[in-house]
Amino acid sequence: MTEECSAVLKEVQDWVSDFVVGHNLCPFAGKELRAGRVRFVETHARDIEALLYSLSDELALLQADSRIETTLLVHPHVLKSFAAYNDFLDLADELIVSMALDGVLQVASFHPDYRFAGTVASAPENLTNRSPSPLLHLLREKSIEVAAASHPDIGAIPQRNIEYLNDLIQPR
Repeated sequence: MTEECSAVLKEVQDWVSDFVVGHNLCPFAGKELRAGRVRFVETHARDIEALLYSLSDELALLQADSRIETTLLVHPHVLKSFAAYNDFLDLADELIVSMALDGVLQVASFHPDYRFAGTVASAPENLTNRSPSPLLHLLREKSIEVAAASHPDIGAIPQRNIEYLNDLIQPR
């Protein structure tokens, strides 16, 4: 599921297909991508308030439309700084609670300058959450539970990704 495709949206779609699915960083993404159940949408929001409105609309749509498994809300014009983006995630969580969607939907975070706490900027593990443009990944919690139950060792995925990206960047 896609909207009219801008260059920014196309870049994110290619990143998901080539990097996330292509390198099996998320073992669940490929199936949904092939089934056309991933919604890619770009907001033209230029400030936090407008982004919150876009996020609210997309959360409501995801909740209402079972044909959509997950949404990537790309916001290239706002929250370009990772620090500002990271602060915004608290507002996103508050919005989910205010919409009575806590425990139903959640937001995963991806940003070009993503940096996990306690890591240096160049740490390979940061690549797992670095996207071509700032985006919010909206997920159904029930789907996460089903995926976790179907995977033999869901907890090993992050470490596997870190090791894989380390090897990819710095071959032994």
